[in-house]
Amino acid sequence: MEKSLSCLMVSLILCSGSLWAQNYWPTTDWHKTEPEDVGLDAAVLSAFDADISRRQYGYVDSMLVVRHGKLAYERYYTHDYNRVYEKEATTPGPLVVRHPTGPYNYFNAWWHPYLKKGNLHSIQSVTKSVVAAIVGIAVGRGDFPDLDTPVLTFFDTDTIANVDDRKRRMTIQHLLTMTTGLEWNEDYPYSDPRNSFTIMALDPNWVKFTLDQPMSLEPGEAFQYNSGATLILGEVFTKATGMDLEEYAVRHLFTPLGIDNFFWKRTPFGLTDAQEGLFLTSRDMAKIAYLFLRRGEWQDKPIVPSTWIDTSVSPLVSASEDGDWEYGYKWWLVHYQYRGEKRVAFAGLGFGGQHLVVIPELDMVLVFTGWNIRAEGPRLTSKEAIDRVLQAVIAPKRD
Repeated sequence: MEKSLSCLMVSLILCSGSLWAQNYWPTTDWHKTEPEDVGLDAAVLSAFDADISRRQYGYVDSMLVVRHGKLAYERYYTHDYNRVYEKEATTPGPLVVRHPTGPYNYFNAWWHPYLKKGNLHSIQSVTKSVVAAIVGIAVGRGDFPDLDTPVLTFFDTDTIANVDDRKRRMTIQHLLTMTTGLEWNEDYPYSDPRNSFTIMALDPNWVKFTLDQPMSLEPGEAFQYNSGATLILGEVFTKATGMDLEEYAVRHLFTPLGIDNFFWKRTPFGLTDAQEGLFLTSRDMAKIAYLFLRRGEWQDKPIVPSTWIDTSVSPLVSASEDGDWEYGYKWWLVHYQYRGEKRVAFAGLGFGGQHLVVIPELDMVLVFTGWNIRAEGPRLTSKEAIDRVLQAVIAPKRD
């Protein structure tokens, strides 16, 4: 019953956000406005900005606040990442994968957080949320199979290790909700060599590595964060549609939204890196969030089916023991307090401090990027970001 009520609440607040529809779409660029024009206190946002500048939250690279379809606050912060991570960049370890000058050395400032010192920022696992949108588009266009299709349908089982009945029951739906049942532990810091992702990163074929893992649970039984699952989803996408994931995204997602400046890394085996490889500008990240706020509509045309959006941001599985975090199709449900009441936002979250947050009830999109990749040190959480920005919301006057 609680899950049904949560789904209803998410659906209602998505619909309420669409009531603020603007007469323009930010396809070319965002319209900028003053915070007060959209009911935000500039002084409160400036105080948050000052704390970020003082590195109270470590290394934050950008902060964007969109309300009622307009860009109300935008700040960028400069850090000398060559100096900040100079020692780690040349020290072999779990986050210095393969050659230290390559794109999988996460301390290498030529590749991270900005691509080659430009304005394209690594969005890390927010990539997963974008991939979910691409899958939704393909489903809506009839290019993608039923989500109950077994994953092994797309692979030669003679080449996969540890195949049993449970693995045969793993479906595309389980890949989307991180409930594959595969033995996997990504709860360790990424700097810890026991992390399943860091072990996978040393293998040239990340999809096969993930599929080869033994089963520890029945598929669908429990949430277990697994970046490799999204890589499998990317391989399934290519085999099912006959098209590269990146190319499909350009045709059916990026071009309609006016996103023409991006970079998408490849895995060592050559596959589009569906789990963390996308680089976007902060403004284009906001477009993705705004698309979801508008339930898949762009320039009055459906891009992603609204039913897919609703399901993607519904609490399909619990992602924490306390129930404070839930998960849909590659989107997190974030529970927070606002003026004494429990509320729900949804977000794409990524390693290092990437936060793509949608607050439908207040018709708001938040974007934060950063590069806090050491296991220790201060960092901005999505709940803190939500709380600080919502302190700036000016309560409407009552008659």
